[in-house]
Amino acid sequence: MTILYPALLLITLWVCIFVHYSSSFNWQMVSDVGVYGLVATAVAFPVLQGEWSDFKFAGYIIAIASGIGLLGKMLIDAKRPDKSGNDSFPSNHTANAFAASTVLAMSYGWIIGLLSYGMAMLVGLGRVKALKHHWRDVIVGLCVGLSTAVFAVAWL
Repeated sequence: MTILYPALLLITLWVCIFVHYSSSFNWQMVSDVGVYGLVATAVAFPVLQGEWSDFKFAGYIIAIASGIGLLGKMLIDAKRPDKSGNDSFPSNHTANAFAASTVLAMSYGWIIGLLSYGMAMLVGLGRVKALKHHWRDVIVGLCVGLSTAVFAVAWL
């Protein structure tokens, strides 16, 4: 598989975030754009290349990570730092970002992995800076995303 197109999309995502938000950095928007961009990249490029098995693999991993995150939010009553709700733990943005990044790294290699994991870390940082999550929420979200992908490789 060629890495040119995912690399261009991820680099464009990085540039857009830094150019657009450099004057008034909005961490909430950075985390939203980052996670949606990573998930879209992980599922769209296999489709564009006709790699349906990779598309299903990415979809399963991201869906499982998201499901685990949502289940945790339902079962664990944790207040958000900005007091906007009791669904802070774990960070589903971070879980989805790291699940998508792991899919991208496994599918396209270390260059894409470096770009996507950097973006995923920015998503986690954005969640903390936007006062939507505590560090523990983000770290557990990271673990959920990574472990879902690693276990899926063994089972799928």
